[in-house]
Amino acid sequence: MKIALIGYGKMGHEIEKIALSRGHEVVCKIDIDNPQDFDSPQFRNADVAIEFTAPTQAYDNVLKCFKAGVKVVSGSTGWMEQHRDEMKDLCKDGSNTLFWSSNFSIGVALFSKVNTYLAKLMNGYPMYEVRMSETHHIHKLDAPSGTAITLAEGIISQLDRKTGWTKGTVLNADGTVTGSTECAASDVRIDSIREGEIAGIHEITYDSNADFIKIIHFAKDRSGLALGAVLAAEYTTDKKGFLCMDDLMNSL
Repeated sequence: MKIALIGYGKMGHEIEKIALSRGHEVVCKIDIDNPQDFDSPQFRNADVAIEFTAPTQAYDNVLKCFKAGVKVVSGSTGWMEQHRDEMKDLCKDGSNTLFWSSNFSIGVALFSKVNTYLAKLMNGYPMYEVRMSETHHIHKLDAPSGTAITLAEGIISQLDRKTGWTKGTVLNADGTVTGSTECAASDVRIDSIREGEIAGIHEITYDSNADFIKIIHFAKDRSGLALGAVLAAEYTTDKKGFLCMDDLMNSL
């Protein structure tokens, strides 16, 4: 495949390494210094673009891919909630192709299924209160993480006593704490920690007076995310429309 990279930071470099190891060609790399390359022949000739940037840039980047007729895999979080319906409409009938996920790790996809199943089991046990926390590197701009929000949505879909999620406290890199511990009984509170270069930790705890049950996913580095993004790009070869990790997982 001919792959274009949008965002050439640590994730972009890791994606490039894995893409090359799987026999693909990186034909274009777009970062903050060369946005004009969206109009280049190299970009328009790409089979797919893999986009990992900031929440403020992702929406425009995806629209530029659509304009160029390039399929796009996006792992940028913090923007899809606002634009999901629009993206699905733009991809309707295969007119454009967007594969979006809050997290491309195969391990996280499996963890998400465990999370949803556990929430289904816990639906009949109201003595257990659920809470969540996520920890990421100090460069991450959005809190809570997109993955945490997706996991919370999985809980809400199965736990009748929960109807929404609430942003809890944020332990910032400088040691300050923002946000609040206040949370409606019908919401799942998500606390965030920003520390060092942590690739990602997501914890879900069901706590009662007698005991607690906890599940955790700990990403050792970015390689799992990068591999998943390349697998998603490969998946788009003969696919169209609005795609997600469930589509990919069901094909493996």
